[in-house]
Amino acid sequence: MMKKDQKTEQVNRSEDLYGDIIHLPHFEPKNHERMSPYKRAAQFAPFAALTGYGDAITEASRYTEKNIDLSEDASDRLDRKLILLQEEIEKGMDPEISMVCFRPDEKKEGGAFVEVKGRLKRIDAYGKALVFHDGQRIPIRDIVDI
Repeated sequence: MMKKDQKTEQVNRSEDLYGDIIHLPHFEPKNHERMSPYKRAAQFAPFAALTGYGDAITEASRYTEKNIDLSEDASDRLDRKLILLQEEIEKGMDPEISMVCFRPDEKKEGGAFVEVKGRLKRIDAYGKALVFHDGQRIPIRDIVDI
């Protein structure tokens, strides 16, 4: 903390150094409006010297899971459920189903397990996918449970 004598000495020094301009009125521009405090502050805001670095760190820290390989029993159960669904479709029904499937991540290795619900339109045996009325196509290899 400054003592009173030090403050007085500092003020006197300022008067000596800037005495010719210290009491002049503040400059006001004639050709344009004065800059708002918000815009002035933006001039001194920190900037990203490494463009995209923050996004890269966020992306790297985002959690993804690895897809699992179904056991033989789980794979057999899934095949039986798909056969039952195909039979319902052949009868003219549009079964409403809920399933868990693996969605691969578009940006990095891995993905997430998500629940998908909808009315099944058909099972594309050639494309090996379930096709829903809303246009979704879920590859059979990504299905974990129905």
